[in-house]
Amino acid sequence: MKAYWIAHVDVTEPQQYQHYTQRAPAAFAAFGGRFLARGGKSEALEGRATPQRSVVIEFDSYEQAVACYRSELYQQAWAQRQGAAHAEVIIVEGVAP
Repeated sequence: MKAYWIAHVDVTEPQQYQHYTQRAPAAFAAFGGRFLARGGKSEALEGRATPQRSVVIEFDSYEQAVACYRSELYQQAWAQRQGAAHAEVIIVEGVAP
């Protein structure tokens, strides 16, 4: 069953954040992740204000999504994001077709 990373990100240090955006896609690709939404136009209809960036990444399984996050490859990218952005990241399992 598919799973999705859903991330809301507010970038505070754009130059430093670029180091993250240069490294993270390799981790997503290594675990079969596919971007479904990446930034772009958005509007908060309920809840908190619209973040600067909203990202949705699809994986073939929940286990792959979690393994990606916990991988050394992603954690190296994650370290580059620290101090450069405020992020909320969740992994959610999809529904059966």
